[in-house]
Amino acid sequence: MKNYCYIYLLAILALTACHPQQEAPIDRQALVTRNNPTVTRIDSLSSLSVGNGEFAYTVDATGLQTFPNAYKNGVPLGTQSQWGWHSFDNPNNYKPEEALAEYDFGHGHKELYATQPKEPKRAKEAADWYRLNPHRLHLGIIGLELEPEIQPSDIQNIQQSLDMWEGIIDSRFIIHGNPYHVHTVCHPNKDMIAARISAQQPAGIRFHFPYPTGGHSDDACNWDANNRHSTTIVSEDEQSAILKRVLDATTYYVNISWEGHAKLTEKSANYFVLTPTDSVIAFTCQFTPQEPNNSSAITFADTQKASAEHWKAYWTKGGAVDFSQCTDSRAKELERRVVLSQYLLAIQCAGTTPPQETGLTYNSWFGKFHLEMIWWHQAHFALWGHPELLDRTLSWYETVEPIARQIAERQGFKGIRWMKMTDPSGMEAPSKVGSFLIWQQPHLIYMAELVYRANPSAEVLKKYNRLIQETAEFMYSFATYDKEHDRYVLKGAIPAQETLRAAETVNPPFELSYWHFAMQLAQTWRERNGMERVPQWDEMLEKLSPLAYNEDHLYLAAETALDTYKDIRFTSDHMAVLGAAGILPMNNLINTQYMKNTLHWIWDNWNWDKTWGWDYPMTAMNAARMGEPEKAVSALLMDKRTNTYLINGHNYQDDRLRIYLPGNGGLLTTIAMMCAGWDGSEDINPGFPKDGKWNVRWEGLKPLP
Repeated sequence: MKNYCYIYLLAILALTACHPQQEAPIDRQALVTRNNPTVTRIDSLSSLSVGNGEFAYTVDATGLQTFPNAYKNGVPLGTQSQWGWHSFDNPNNYKPEEALAEYDFGHGHKELYATQPKEPKRAKEAADWYRLNPHRLHLGIIGLELEPEIQPSDIQNIQQSLDMWEGIIDSRFIIHGNPYHVHTVCHPNKDMIAARISAQQPAGIRFHFPYPTGGHSDDACNWDANNRHSTTIVSEDEQSAILKRVLDATTYYVNISWEGHAKLTEKSANYFVLTPTDSVIAFTCQFTPQEPNNSSAITFADTQKASAEHWKAYWTKGGAVDFSQCTDSRAKELERRVVLSQYLLAIQCAGTTPPQETGLTYNSWFGKFHLEMIWWHQAHFALWGHPELLDRTLSWYETVEPIARQIAERQGFKGIRWMKMTDPSGMEAPSKVGSFLIWQQPHLIYMAELVYRANPSAEVLKKYNRLIQETAEFMYSFATYDKEHDRYVLKGAIPAQETLRAAETVNPPFELSYWHFAMQLAQTWRERNGMERVPQWDEMLEKLSPLAYNEDHLYLAAETALDTYKDIRFTSDHMAVLGAAGILPMNNLINTQYMKNTLHWIWDNWNWDKTWGWDYPMTAMNAARMGEPEKAVSALLMDKRTNTYLINGHNYQDDRLRIYLPGNGGLLTTIAMMCAGWDGSEDINPGFPKDGKWNVRWEGLKPLP
């Protein structure tokens, strides 16, 4: 009998080994909520936001925008949208062509670039005007109306949390013995916030509207120009009012609805106060570019319910990564950064136009967005189960294609050349650096490929193929054939490592690798659409210059940057050479051992204090592909100022860029590849060390190419 039981037990164990139990699904709600940020004091870098990708609203510790001046030099209390833009008057009738300057980079023709000339005077003034116009608007401050003597230091017993699972901010605090409880939420489909405030003494709500500053990097609030804009009530009843905002040629509307007894009064120019008579007031405030109709009001409860449903769908549909079973001491912080980045990018970077680097929180570069950054902001959406969010933004490229074609034509190239610094209109902002960049050019091809991999359909192929082919046409036209050496070279551009100069730079490594990758993809898309490959493109792919290296087998910052490892100019800023085999897959232009050598030198010697937030994910991606997962993890958590992640999840850079969303996006893209791998990788979690400390669980992620 004992032998029979023993044999039976062995059989059961064998069956168990052959058919292991499925690991339980990740508890998505537990994963998200254990990383909810909490705030217990007034801190200008700890403001929290709600939003929907098209619109975002950022609050202080009161749950509203009660103390904007206390936060203006931290993470400002912004109310911004994708459509809210303004231009100052142009009385001197500047024209874009006045900012153009002629260059000869050896492509066989003259090239006109929108740059920043120092002389003559009018050309400089035109360039300056087009750099700051249009600029993004702060749509309006919505905060508690308190007695003037009350200061941020009077806010006591702060207990504030952001519930990312439902997209709502819960704020509790006491002012002079009066307890407040504020709930703040954003509607998922409207540019609308809703709030519910309860207090023993009724709390008024302030609606205060600024004029724009036109500043390069600020909260966009000029409070000393009331004579230059107006706010008027165009309709009103006992429970609602519609305000009309006029700022020069810009007009928009503010639709306020409230529940309970309250009265809206104009305190002064562009300053209104909603004063309740009860201890509880709930209201909604919607911003629209056109005058809203008189449809039935949406309540706070309606908005809260819609938000909860939206965020539950977001978190349950998309990818998830659970670090709770890891024993490495760094895992908890890495999980916090990942979850908070998922939230921030959904509210800040998932709209119908590309995001600015500070999202919808405050203005950087006048509120404009940079197309070389869109990959960092948004590539992760396709890898994390939300390709529709990337697809929504990429549709914008079709609307600005005519302008991109004009840029290529005026420079003597074929196809379309995507602008760098721009706004929803697609107008190219003059820049002494940005106008000479080229690495934004292949992004559309790369990101369209990610959308296709997530949804391999004829619809996606049809939607993007024409733009891909026209983009590749420019790339082929831009490359120069070097007859003497029978090769193609890239020159006349500032590379991603912006410390190099356009006139003296030949064959920067990341751009070479990107040209190879994107041109090959363009040919693949032709085949998918039943088109013949372009023979000239294949010839260029075959003869594209390999990456240049020195006697120590280290890759140079450019073929012409012979002092790469001696001149600090070449070892500062972005270590873009690592992107050539990190962001991008390996190709026949690259020697694996030389790339490993380069990674090791950069790791030990780079001027890390002169880096940016996405340099750490880029380093991690390279390390993962080079088979060095410990370096990949260490890069993501390197203790450097520009790799700091605040309590709200934002990637802090410096006093000017207190938030930097390309860092958050790069983190998510890197985590996806470290978990799901890349084309040709075979290991489970190939980007994490195999030391037993990184039992990373994940669901719903896609690999990188």
